[in-house]
Amino acid sequence: MSSMLTHAIRNLPASSAWAARGFVRSLSCSSQLQAAAVQPKTKKSLAKSGVKNIVVVEGVRIPFLQSGTSYADLMPHDLARAALQGLLNRTSVPRDVVDYIVYGTVIQEVKTSNVAREAALGAGFSDKTPAHTVTMACISSNQAMTTGVGMIAAGQCDVVVAGGVELMSDVPIRHSRKMRKTMLTLNRAKTLGQKLSLISKIRPDYFAPELPAVAEFSTSETMGHSADRLAAAFAISRLEQDEYALRSHTLAKRAQDGGLLLDVVPFKVPGKDTVTKDNGIRPSSMEQMGKLKPAFVKPYGTVTAANSSFLTDGASAILLMSEEKALAMGYKPKAYLRDFVYVSQDPKDQLLLGPTYATPKVLEKAGLTMADIDVFEFHEAFAGQILANLKAMDSDWFAQNYMGRKSKVGAPPLEKFNTWGGSLSLGHPFGATGCRLVITAAHRLKKEGGQYGLVAACAAGGQVRMLYPG
Repeated sequence: MSSMLTHAIRNLPASSAWAARGFVRSLSCSSQLQAAAVQPKTKKSLAKSGVKNIVVVEGVRIPFLQSGTSYADLMPHDLARAALQGLLNRTSVPRDVVDYIVYGTVIQEVKTSNVAREAALGAGFSDKTPAHTVTMACISSNQAMTTGVGMIAAGQCDVVVAGGVELMSDVPIRHSRKMRKTMLTLNRAKTLGQKLSLISKIRPDYFAPELPAVAEFSTSETMGHSADRLAAAFAISRLEQDEYALRSHTLAKRAQDGGLLLDVVPFKVPGKDTVTKDNGIRPSSMEQMGKLKPAFVKPYGTVTAANSSFLTDGASAILLMSEEKALAMGYKPKAYLRDFVYVSQDPKDQLLLGPTYATPKVLEKAGLTMADIDVFEFHEAFAGQILANLKAMDSDWFAQNYMGRKSKVGAPPLEKFNTWGGSLSLGHPFGATGCRLVITAAHRLKKEGGQYGLVAACAAGGQVRMLYPG
């Protein structure tokens, strides 16, 4: 399933697994735009008559870390709690003002299946504040945000906190189904004889564990295999993928060193030091990357550990309000949230092509074209997946034969694309990535003085957001 969500960013008064995408427009104009004020670019208002204006007040995340590092001894709700506390500290929003909390996650810890509720209680929210958890592969926090948008638009809430969390350092490993069935039956046995009879039926293969895999249930194929086949289908070479991955790490390092990753909040890990930055940003060299062997399709595949996003621990949180409420509380919002559209694709051959299908739909819905977009933020699950989408989007043949369109939507120019790095370098905690994309796009537009931005995340679903100033 894929989805698109439209957002808007503007300069407001001081009082005031498949693909995901969105549009963003900056809060301020660059000197070049100001210089061109003689011939201002007309922008279409995305406001809808009779529909509340819904805004992003702020978004934060704790540092995204490679699994098995500083967060390894924690639980998912610990990370989500830290993100919530970071949001509270940055915004000073009173806890009792929040009407609802929604979190996204993919691989659930069975002890805290509703991680939103446990994190909220840990962060000091009232036990009267409702919270629930959603899952939609890599766009889980996108789904959390659109759920909040729907609640506010329907008039059920004025203030919603949405977010996402993933802890890949400790994923649930189960007994085999045979062993589980035996143990459950054993628990109901009443006599010693019945228990011994059941135990005698246990065989060595019963002890083989069931390990979790990032795979599609319907195809039993991991996303890495899907990415490798997709790269082959679009003739994306190993060299191209490694070059793109190196670009991601280089840009992320520059952004980190330049203090541009404003959404990151420090996290004092219990019993350890305070974590202040992402630890997966590691610019390498083409020579070093070229030495790695294929990770999925062996021996001839082109997807490797170097050109894939790594297993990541992390959490994010974003504060959504009706514009009326935000203004009344004295906040200057960073974005308007408008429309969202979800699309679904073939889970085998087109699992990671959601952005290609979602983008034209959201552009047409908003009355915009690719030329209107100044900032692009796409989730980088795999370098091959990103490059395949860019090729598909720029292909009239693909548009006509697979999308039922007369012509292509066009590919985003790289000078506007993920210029502060992406998931290949910053990390990809599945459930938390969507919030990072949205707030990064907002910050980029403010910094770069753009008008509209498009945000996309790839997974078993997709979403497009549009952010723009009024």
